[in-house]
Amino acid sequence: MSEMVDAPTRADIEHLQTVMLRMPQAELPTAHHFADGVYVREMHCAAGTTIVGKVHKRPHFFILMTGEMTVTGDGSPARLIKAPAIIVSGPGVKRAGYAHTACVCMNIHRTDSTELDVIETELIELDSSALFDARNETRALV
Repeated sequence: MSEMVDAPTRADIEHLQTVMLRMPQAELPTAHHFADGVYVREMHCAAGTTIVGKVHKRPHFFILMTGEMTVTGDGSPARLIKAPAIIVSGPGVKRAGYAHTACVCMNIHRTDSTELDVIETELIELDSSALFDARNETRALV
């Protein structure tokens, strides 16, 4: 695709994800925190990293703790986010992001589970082509 997409659709982002399957995958060190029905997924990504997110079933918070990142998805124009930033992320949205600097991001969810595979099933739409598993580790895809 040679033209610039101002507001990529879900299909555009899914196409990006498919193309990224053929590329080396970035390591995204991730910590998982739990307290009284709250799950926080803390992810670190290096500058120059492109990320395609998963589709969440429920609203949650996305917090950019450090760094600068451009985020877009589901028909929304790309926007530069600079830390600190707190965003309410709605359900059913697939996003892509590009880290201009090293970033620390957090997703904050309500759940009573502390088992990552259970949480993934509860909170995330099934996507067999997702680049990462419930632990945010690279999936072995063929």
